[in-house]
Amino acid sequence: MDIRIELILVPVTDVDRAKSFYADQVGFVVDHDVRVSETLRFVQLTPPGSACSIAIGEGIIDTVPGSMKGIQVVVDDADETRAFLVANGVDAPEVQELAWGRFTGFTDPDGNEWSIQQLPARG
Repeated sequence: MDIRIELILVPVTDVDRAKSFYADQVGFVVDHDVRVSETLRFVQLTPPGSACSIAIGEGIIDTVPGSMKGIQVVVDDADETRAFLVANGVDAPEVQELAWGRFTGFTDPDGNEWSIQQLPARG
């Protein structure tokens, strides 16, 4: 039996601002932006190379904007990813070297926090 995480709902206050941040500054691909009704809008974005997407919108989640903490993505090169983010105006801390990987991260305009990990060499 396979169980796959394929969509994570991210609570935001301003959908257009969040969409721009994730697409234009972080590099996520906009898969869908659909206004279903006056009270329902669904925007799906996917990190490059990921099988899991995020969704932001109106009427799709009632969690407090900025309350998402601890979503972790894995990259091949933490330094390259940090450089990309900084070049696009995203505040990303210096890469930290830990026994279980190299880490940086970012916070979106609402305060949702992301961790970025480069896995340690295996074997």
